[in-house]
Amino acid sequence: MAAAADDGGRPGFAGKVLCGYQGWFRCPGDPAGTPPDTWFHWFRRRTPGGGGALEPTVEMWPDLSEFDPDELYPAPGFAHRDGRPAHLFSSAHPKTVRRHFEWMRKYGLDGVLFQRFLSHAEGTDFRSYAAVLPLVRRAARETGRAWCVEYDMSGAKEGELLDRLARDWERLTEKENVADDPTYLYEKGKPVVAIWGFFPDRFSGATANRILDHFSKRAYVVGGVNWPYRRDTRGDPEWQRANRRFDALSPWNVGHAVSAPGGILRAGTQTWAEDLAECAKTGQLYVPVLFPGFRWNNLKKLPPETVGIPRRRGDFLREQFAEAERLGLTTLKVAMFDEVDEATAIFKVTNDPPAAPPPFLTSEGQPTDAYLKLVGDETRKVHARHRAAG
Repeated sequence: MAAAADDGGRPGFAGKVLCGYQGWFRCPGDPAGTPPDTWFHWFRRRTPGGGGALEPTVEMWPDLSEFDPDELYPAPGFAHRDGRPAHLFSSAHPKTVRRHFEWMRKYGLDGVLFQRFLSHAEGTDFRSYAAVLPLVRRAARETGRAWCVEYDMSGAKEGELLDRLARDWERLTEKENVADDPTYLYEKGKPVVAIWGFFPDRFSGATANRILDHFSKRAYVVGGVNWPYRRDTRGDPEWQRANRRFDALSPWNVGHAVSAPGGILRAGTQTWAEDLAECAKTGQLYVPVLFPGFRWNNLKKLPPETVGIPRRRGDFLREQFAEAERLGLTTLKVAMFDEVDEATAIFKVTNDPPAAPPPFLTSEGQPTDAYLKLVGDETRKVHARHRAAG
């Protein structure tokens, strides 16, 4: 069961553990009308401009053992060790999105921050991109999972940011009425919108404040900043003002790790206590980002021996939940539910990936639902803390 509701029965944002949901995988001939030979976010062609073998851009292969035949798309040139042809899924298939949300319900995950990429919100990719939103809305409603929109501003030009965000949010709330959904997240009487990418090396603090001028009147704004946001905006009054204006502050921590005794890597949580104290002064909700590990060898064409940030059979993520418990944190973001691109997925990935190079990461011999169970167990602890805090 999801955590307590707010605002007339709608789920409240505070007290939740929410996963980022990319929903960006496509296969040829899927319900979004993906063209032949197009494997968006799964593969690229080895030869630029087309031709040649498919080259994976993901680090993990999904466990599709529960999927129906009509959800499976054969991956040309890839087979499992026993010779069985390998398949993949499309995020534009209604059964697949429903299945993902059913997993969330089964294991006790609260719901998702559904990623909406500003670079795709208009233009040629819009039709494919827009096809997933109604599937998420329906699946969330049918499974009782909470959700909200999270914009990713990557790739958009500074001069276009506000207009594109404002236009799209107006389309979603006034034409598509997403905030009227019974499981859409609300907080303090406003629909929640998360906006990721408030990084001072991407645009000015003045632009950040203009975005907040617009959205603060219309929504409860969760600001996605970089993990050293206080250090990076030191001496910049406009950025410092923007940092204090978000309703909730969520520093992006993915890929941030530090060496620990024994040569292992642990998530860089050393800023969490100070971030929390700063948010307490400003009256903001602090929402740290937790992640299970990281690698992008295939995406970035790195040597296969590049280690990345090992998952350590779940210990890397457990340590972050333990720190959140120590600090009494009751609202968390987990990155991500489905992103196998950077090996941050917590959904079911197989221990039997295709044998062909490059090598794929696995569940390290654990059951394929190990991370869903882990996050579900930790979510129940967060709910108990939130109730105890009143």
